[in-house]
Amino acid sequence: GPNGAGKTTFFNLITSHIRPDSGKVYFMGRDVTGRRPSQLARMGLVRTFQIVRPLRNLTVLENVQVGAGIVGTDTDEVLEVLSLVGLDSKSSLPAGLLTHGEQKKLEVARALAMRPRALLLDEPLGGLTYSEAEEVLDVIKQVNRRGTTVVIAEHRLREVFRVTKRVVVMDQGRVIYDGPPESVSKSTEVVKAYLGGRALEI
Repeated sequence: GPNGAGKTTFFNLITSHIRPDSGKVYFMGRDVTGRRPSQLARMGLVRTFQIVRPLRNLTVLENVQVGAGIVGTDTDEVLEVLSLVGLDSKSSLPAGLLTHGEQKKLEVARALAMRPRALLLDEPLGGLTYSEAEEVLDVIKQVNRRGTTVVIAEHRLREVFRVTKRVVVMDQGRVIYDGPPESVSKSTEVVKAYLGGRALEI
């Protein structure tokens, strides 16, 4: 959905950063409404945030260890995650020296180190160049191939549609489209929400 559609609020509700006024949240068939975010993460429901906040003075490796709560343990698993996102060669660098695109990858790596069953990515392409976005999308495809469900909140349609099987479009907190990506441009409500009625080209 466009900015202000409710994407981040939806993620916040699912992951208990906001408590719902009504309704229930289910994960893997269990009612998890009101569980603490840390509890949900241990169950395998993990998210990233729009604004990346790496621990700038710690190394890339240490950032992933801290994020996953595995400081002081064997580093092989962390290095494997960093290899997956293309940051293994920078594991000993301070995170503050990474580019914005690399910091986005680091955010994904921190989430992956928690072994998610479902990974919620909040605007993973925000502020990235086209080539940086392509690299992040390649990581997302690899993660999904390994069996992790990936949910992406994003408004860069053209890029993200290449890795999605199902699209849910929101506008002002309500769902206005739910279906395959190839049909979304035919939805009059989606076109109106994005462009005020002008044709939407994907």
